[in-house]
Amino acid sequence: MSGDAAADTLMWEVRAAPGALPELLAWVEQQLPAVVGAVGADPHPADHRPAGLCTADLYTAADDRIVVILRSAPGAARPARLPEPPAALLARPPHQWPFAFHGRWDSPGQVQPQITGSDGT
Repeated sequence: MSGDAAADTLMWEVRAAPGALPELLAWVEQQLPAVVGAVGADPHPADHRPAGLCTADLYTAADDRIVVILRSAPGAARPARLPEPPAALLARPPHQWPFAFHGRWDSPGQVQPQITGSDGT
């Protein structure tokens, strides 16, 4: 896959204000059903998610960080996005980076390339 492939994955990372990790984590968990859900069930503005479905992986770290990996549906115009979290819960604003899926490391020495259709998409 070339370096100019359309981004279909978003890594979203945030650090909670001191003592606010549980509340920020609860806020993120509240947002995910709308971001991951089916088209038509989204209570957030359209620019927070692409057409179709996506998946989300949620991680926490000992230093009050939360990381969310959002993988958008094939053919989505851009990666799904989370809305801005409440500022009072943050040590600093979220950082986010779009990525394009390249492959999955499943076993030693094996990278499974992205599966594409006969037209290369």
